[in-house]
Amino acid sequence: MTHQPAATDAGVFALKTGNLPEPQVRELPDPPRRMWRLIGPGIVASGVGLASGEFILWPYITSQVGLVFLWGAALGLTIQWFLNMEIERYTLATGETALSGFNRYWKHWGLFFVVLAVFQNLWPGWATAAATMFTYLFGGNATVVAVIMLLAIGAMLTLAPVVYTLMERLLIVKIVAVGLFFLVAVTLALKADTWQALPDAVTHVGQFPGDIEFAVLMGAIAFAGAGGGQNLCQSNWIRDKGFGMGSYIPRLVSPITGEKVAAPSTTAFVFEPTPANLSRWQRWWRFANLEQALTFALITFLTILLTSMLAHSTVLGSPGLENSIDFLNVEGEALKGAVGGWFGTLFWVVGMFSLFAAAAGIVDYTSRLVADILKGTYLGRRSVSENRLYFGAVWVLVLTGVTILAAGLDQPLVLLVISACVAGLSMFFYSTLLLVMNRGALPRAIRVGRGRAAVLIFSTGFFGVLSAVTIYQQIQKF
Repeated sequence: MTHQPAATDAGVFALKTGNLPEPQVRELPDPPRRMWRLIGPGIVASGVGLASGEFILWPYITSQVGLVFLWGAALGLTIQWFLNMEIERYTLATGETALSGFNRYWKHWGLFFVVLAVFQNLWPGWATAAATMFTYLFGGNATVVAVIMLLAIGAMLTLAPVVYTLMERLLIVKIVAVGLFFLVAVTLALKADTWQALPDAVTHVGQFPGDIEFAVLMGAIAFAGAGGGQNLCQSNWIRDKGFGMGSYIPRLVSPITGEKVAAPSTTAFVFEPTPANLSRWQRWWRFANLEQALTFALITFLTILLTSMLAHSTVLGSPGLENSIDFLNVEGEALKGAVGGWFGTLFWVVGMFSLFAAAAGIVDYTSRLVADILKGTYLGRRSVSENRLYFGAVWVLVLTGVTILAAGLDQPLVLLVISACVAGLSMFFYSTLLLVMNRGALPRAIRVGRGRAAVLIFSTGFFGVLSAVTIYQQIQKF
């Protein structure tokens, strides 16, 4: 039966139905007793996010100006934690992705954000950076290695029985490897003057170093953690893990080795806001906030802090590192001299694996967003399934990346700055939409409160100004 929940003092759901079907009413599932088994979406978010910002943009900024801009990482991560939670709020309550929720207001909002996400991630900067670190270890042509990595990612995502499980396991291994590396680095590689310079991250709050191009600074803030379309994919990840009403949505599986998707992903499921359901909601909401805070925000901030401190101890002030990721080569050699040859090699191995895993995660989440919108908005009545659309999108992204590299656009820093600027523009738009949707569509008892609404308003203004200034500066160059 498809009807809206009855009115109560807690309010009612008010999902618009002009563009998408009415939601079905079901009970909000009980959270499992062992909720720690649901930890994972934040790990996937931090695992994918531990890439360009953490290993390239923030250490690069540190190599040029020291630790004075680390306040930007804290700001970017704080905003993204709030954005992720508002994205999760809607999906926890409806089982529907945030993109599908946007489509209820205008049919093509989802397509708009998917186009931005695709444009953000067409440029294979992550694979190119991973390939560059591969050449530090084994030599060879970075472009050829990057092409091989992209093809390997396509094959890996195509053959996995359950895609989310593959990505979760891959990114858990990545986070453990990064964590172990930095435990050693803190003990053996950080110099005393780096610890003494750490207060600069607090005393320079609000100051933008003039020695760094503004587009790089904006990109670092936007990519402090996730950024752009990756935040929107929190909806897909918590549905795959079975959070809240997302437990009614089937998981994405391989059309080659797994089973078919049994229902369209844009089916919304809402619950009567009864005392029993609201009690379950509070438990789900507390867990989701804690899971994101510990596995996404904390892990990511510590990684940014430690990679930046490591760059401060090894390459700060080294000449000839402007506008290039060659500082990673210099940093590896410096670590060999400071600690031992094995440690510089380990730095490159961990960095290469981390960036490769991030590249796989980025292809995965972009393809998820593409498949979700195409199936739910434009191809709902066609026989093609969402999982086949997903794997088609995977190979379009992989082959487009190969084409870009073959055309000669293969500078990792340039590619990553392009991606980051598009991410900031996307965050400007969806910050406002999340506020409108989570205030207007959800019952009063679970909708976004004033404090979090203020953060969304700040996010809109912040990324709006950064995007406008960056675009203006780039136009001035032509």
